[in-house]
Amino acid sequence: MSPKITVLFYSTYGTNHAIAEEAARAAKEAGAEVRLRRCTETAPRAVVDGQDAWREQLDKMKDIPEAKPEDMEWADGYFISVPTRFGVAASQFRAFIDTLGPQWQSGALANKAVTATTSAQNPHGGQETTLQSIYVTAMHWGAIIVPPGYADGVKFEDGGNPYGYSCEPGPMGETGKKSVAFQAKRLVEFAGKISG
Repeated sequence: MSPKITVLFYSTYGTNHAIAEEAARAAKEAGAEVRLRRCTETAPRAVVDGQDAWREQLDKMKDIPEAKPEDMEWADGYFISVPTRFGVAASQFRAFIDTLGPQWQSGALANKAVTATTSAQNPHGGQETTLQSIYVTAMHWGAIIVPPGYADGVKFEDGGNPYGYSCEPGPMGETGKKSVAFQAKRLVEFAGKISG
């Protein structure tokens, strides 16, 4: 059976959207059944509309379904990509996570494979703490964390964050794509082992 992967992301300006798209592509290539889901925008519409780039990005994602708790129950593994906000995950992601109390309580999030990626304005803008905070949540679920570590040479090319791919805003280069693909394929491999 093919592992089922939910690629869950939030993106303000497009960086994490691009990461999520690459992760979904690589997971499918690795044999997974994939759901690409975005976190609901919780910022006031007036704030979003006040920034052209934010408004345009929200419009680009309008055909991607918003994440629901059933997308988390369905999956054997989660690929999470969200930006850093003051050293932790963006509040739009946290707002969705905070709806998952019933799934956590019933054990529906336990024994799932989890990996995460992030972006920040600069390399020391909280990227590592953001990934660790996502993994702390996964520990509360009883999920199995699947970081990239240094299990592939690409980690010595992409900046070397062993917790997950992380980057600054802007277009993703070939090294970034290779790193995301490695992390997604590693997730599929371990999700298959855990669910099989």
